[in-house]
Amino acid sequence: MHNHRRLPLWGAFVLLGFTALTAGIQAQTTLTRDNGAPVGDNQNSQTAGPEGPTLLQDAQLVEKLQHFGRERIPERVVHARGTGAHGEFVSAGNFSDLTSAALFSAPGKKTPVFVRFSTVIHPSGSPETLRDPRGFATKFYTEHGNWDLVGNDLPVFFIRDAIKFPDMVHSLKPSPITNQQDPNRYFDFFSHVPEATHMLTWVYTDNGTPASYRTMDGFGVHAFKFVNAKGEVHYVKFHWKSEQGIKNLDAKQAEMVQGKDFNNLTHDLYDAIADKNYPKWDLYVQVLKPEDLAKFPFDPLDATKVWPNVPEVKLGTMTLDRAPQNFFQETEEAAFAPVRMVPGIEASEDRLLQGRLFSYVDTQTYRLGVNNQQLPINRPLASAKNYNQDGMMNAGSTNSDVNYQPSETQGAYADDARYKASRLPLSGTTQQERIRRTMNFQQAGDLYRSLSAMDKDHLISNLAGDLGQVKSTKVRDTMLSYFYKADTDYGTRLSKAVGADPATIERLARAL
Repeated sequence: MHNHRRLPLWGAFVLLGFTALTAGIQAQTTLTRDNGAPVGDNQNSQTAGPEGPTLLQDAQLVEKLQHFGRERIPERVVHARGTGAHGEFVSAGNFSDLTSAALFSAPGKKTPVFVRFSTVIHPSGSPETLRDPRGFATKFYTEHGNWDLVGNDLPVFFIRDAIKFPDMVHSLKPSPITNQQDPNRYFDFFSHVPEATHMLTWVYTDNGTPASYRTMDGFGVHAFKFVNAKGEVHYVKFHWKSEQGIKNLDAKQAEMVQGKDFNNLTHDLYDAIADKNYPKWDLYVQVLKPEDLAKFPFDPLDATKVWPNVPEVKLGTMTLDRAPQNFFQETEEAAFAPVRMVPGIEASEDRLLQGRLFSYVDTQTYRLGVNNQQLPINRPLASAKNYNQDGMMNAGSTNSDVNYQPSETQGAYADDARYKASRLPLSGTTQQERIRRTMNFQQAGDLYRSLSAMDKDHLISNLAGDLGQVKSTKVRDTMLSYFYKADTDYGTRLSKAVGADPATIERLARAL
């Protein structure tokens, strides 16, 4: 006869609770890397302490980004639908007090540029009227090499950590089963990403369907660093302001235009250039001292945030005046990567930017080969001098026996201490945690309250059209609670538009 020990009442409750908890955990299969190793945290990259940069030793981050950049041949995984144009940037002054970047060193200084506009999610050949953020990538051909300012037409992004980028795009791309884009899929993802509320609000306004590439602004989105000759560091955000003003299409107009011309944005840009109605943008920059970063109620290096009430300084003006002679050789072979910076401009500790520094150049290396910077559209005006060797389609012409560094041989290449990176003080331990100052909803509410009555109506209609298709009540109501948390009127109107119970949404929002 077995002697069973009786648990005290509280012990039974604890055991039952633990059993229920473990049953819930076991109901999901553990995520692993490609080598089968289990993943401990798929939400946060490893960083050097709470304020430091992302670490390359994070195997899950590197593997996800590497695999993600190799999912398509030869089309870009994102930004596949693009249009390019050549032009010139003219500096508005001497900004050497802020940066040693040569293109900003004197008033009137001219720098050739190539810009590629694009949609983000939709494939090559898709209608240019579809709702989507628009890529705004600028390649500056400076005397110290190429600088790629790779941004969008909206000032923020959906996520703040690059480890989530492949998942975000997977959710927004067509289903692997039906090959159709499905709101059930991407709202399922975003219901776990409350920081996306700000960007979703931007995308579902009429800004998600610009009337013209000429009539939209551009943003670097991320914080970068300006470093002057003294080694002094300032954090900056870039903003292209269209001199043509901002003009968008509402949903009905976009549908009407699509029926007539699904290449409307490309035609508009090329026609304007052909008519010598050259589009112009003024480049502005917001500037913060390093000690200013701690003064915000949110993390200023969070790519889901703007910097309110920080004045802008005009750096210069860009004019686009020449269409490509060959679409493939220029627009499609153009390879942009945020890691391509010049002395005086550096990356900040923005976690999304830190991942893009690796993934973009890795994607272009996969798409176009390791020697893609030798292609005419990517070739810098300042000739490249290094010992990167061989590889597919190497068009270089080297005639030296020295292919290593350092060397005492006459004419050998050597590094120059004048161009060392700035120093970032670090402390603490490696970690995988979300940022401390999240403030996920405030700026989405600020944006909603800034809209006109008509723009609010369009936002509610556009968003309800997709959110109303979501079959999961939990996913739908979670998303509604985010919008309600951003602004009571916003969430209430949207709840009514999709037939949800506003009282339920209010209760969910209070718990956030």
